[in-house]
Amino acid sequence: MKILFRNAVLLPQCNSGPGAGSAAGARFYVVVDGRFFTHVGQEPSGGTYDRIVDCRGRLLMPAFYNTHCHAAMTLFRGYADDLPLSRWLGEKILPAEERLDHECVYWASLLAAAEMIRGGIVSFSDMYMYEEATARAVLESGMKANLSRGLASFDENTDPRADRRFCEAVALYREYNGAGGSRVLVDMALHAEYTNTQRYCRHVAEYCRERGIRMQIHLSETREEHERCVGKYGVTPAGFFESAGVFDLPVTAAHCVWLTDKDIELLAERRVFVSHNPTSNLKLGSGIMPYEKLKARGIKISLGTDGAASNNNLSILNEMRLAALLHKGVLCDAAAAPSHEMIECATINGAVAQGREDCGRIAPGYRADAVLLDLEDVNILPAADPASALVYSADRANVVLTMCDGGILFEAGEYKSIDVERVKYNVRRAASAIFG
Repeated sequence: MKILFRNAVLLPQCNSGPGAGSAAGARFYVVVDGRFFTHVGQEPSGGTYDRIVDCRGRLLMPAFYNTHCHAAMTLFRGYADDLPLSRWLGEKILPAEERLDHECVYWASLLAAAEMIRGGIVSFSDMYMYEEATARAVLESGMKANLSRGLASFDENTDPRADRRFCEAVALYREYNGAGGSRVLVDMALHAEYTNTQRYCRHVAEYCRERGIRMQIHLSETREEHERCVGKYGVTPAGFFESAGVFDLPVTAAHCVWLTDKDIELLAERRVFVSHNPTSNLKLGSGIMPYEKLKARGIKISLGTDGAASNNNLSILNEMRLAALLHKGVLCDAAAAPSHEMIECATINGAVAQGREDCGRIAPGYRADAVLLDLEDVNILPAADPASALVYSADRANVVLTMCDGGILFEAGEYKSIDVERVKYNVRRAASAIFG
């Protein structure tokens, strides 16, 4: 399908083309042909269109990329609140996860997809179990995802090649990597330092290195994690993964709260991508990621929601606003974490972290991942600066349209790819089966 977006407001840091986003009050023509943007400019391109969308009073921008999520944990939303991570995980989440199955994960993942699409997210990085069920949900929803089966091994004597979780991860990679026209990519995921052995990590890293597979990890999320690792190994969690060869790979490290200056230098040197999860880190009382220190060393920072069990929403709009306000307050510096940086974290940085180099911008040759937001709604008007309005004022109610790979997934309050009422019915059934 060939679609023309006309009279669109664009953001200069997210777009390219003749004068894109450069002039106050400028309006643009953006053409989507199939899966790609083919024209961006202040003059229309020639030809005919299957559809014309008038964007007057609206912001057209790249869609959002959520670089750390546990989608199926929407099933545990509100179940384990007001607990620190160790108790949240040990007393509530792990016992509940023992009762999960493929169908629970499938319906919960579809619910997560619906929530993310509603808020302009088109791609997410996921680490969980029964990920083939999440893959089904992603393909049906029209979204993109970097899926990974979370890996853990506590026994140094475990043969990694015979480990059940690793075998499941390999099967997921073989069946789903590149599915849906590469909407689904499969990563590996070493859950954390405290849930894995050095031997196991080395084996998984070697497997990934030989095949060019990306890696997802949790890194230095809590003070307890950091101190126990130093006490046990004499190195920080970052040093643990470095010595196991994990940072030889393209890695996205979630949280990164308790980093030393040496850790930050290591992450910069090894070009590790960092996923900032401000809501989850605050809610679990884990701490605050040193955003400005990481940025100063040139580390690519993106945004993640974590799971709904520790957030309790899946909204990158929320994460942008909180991250911007949080670092201004911590540093007593109103210029810290400015809106244009938060937008880059939510868009192009997230796409690159996922290995999707042809995503994250509105420019010819890039995948047509876009979100259209109403700049004339009561919580935004008057939008003197669209970038500031997006970060400090907007919420998911302002999302008019969400597009992924040229396909419209949500428009004017209507889902185009998900039967939301059916999903909600089955999620209620799954929750009843687990919690009674």
